[in-house]
Amino acid sequence: MTKPFVAILMGSDSDLPVMQGTIEILKSFSIAFEVKVTSAHRTPAATHAYVTDAENRGCKVFICAAGLAAHLAGAVAGITTRPIIGVPIDCGPLNGQDALLSTVMMPAGVPVATVAIGSAGAKNAAYLAAQILAVADDELAKRVKENRAENAQAVIAKDAALQLKLASL
Repeated sequence: MTKPFVAILMGSDSDLPVMQGTIEILKSFSIAFEVKVTSAHRTPAATHAYVTDAENRGCKVFICAAGLAAHLAGAVAGITTRPIIGVPIDCGPLNGQDALLSTVMMPAGVPVATVAIGSAGAKNAAYLAAQILAVADDELAKRVKENRAENAQAVIAKDAALQLKLASL
C-alpha cells in the first residue's frame, strides 16, 4: 500500500511564492506532498497523465493554484473524484478576482473547494487538506486540533500584550 500524499499543482512557476505557505503547513503536519507545474490550457495531456498517475500512487487530495483564467482546479476535478482544493492566485489586472470566479464556478457534480485569493488561501488549502486526511487518521486529527489550539493561544497572547500596551498610554 502506498503512503497517502497531497499533490500541489500550479499553473505557473510564478505561483510558487504564494504556494510556499501551503508547503510549509503540510510540512508542519508531516504530510507527504508533491509539487508540479502543469497547465490546464498549455499541457492538458500532461495534466491528465499526472493526475491519473498520482491518484494511482496514493494521492488523496489535489491542491490546484492558478491565476487569470484559473481552469486548473476544474480541469483536475474533471479527471478525478479525489477532493480538489482551488487556490486563486492574486495576479493580473483583476488581482485574482477573475481566478476566484473561474475556480469557484463549477457545474453541479464536479466540485472544487475554493479558498481565499492569495497567500491566506494557500495556507487554508493546506489546513483543509490536513482536515480531509485527518478523517481517516486519528493521529493527524490530534495534530490538527493541537495546531488550532496553539493558534487560539497566540491570539489570546497578542490581545494580552495589546491590553498592556493600551493601559500604559
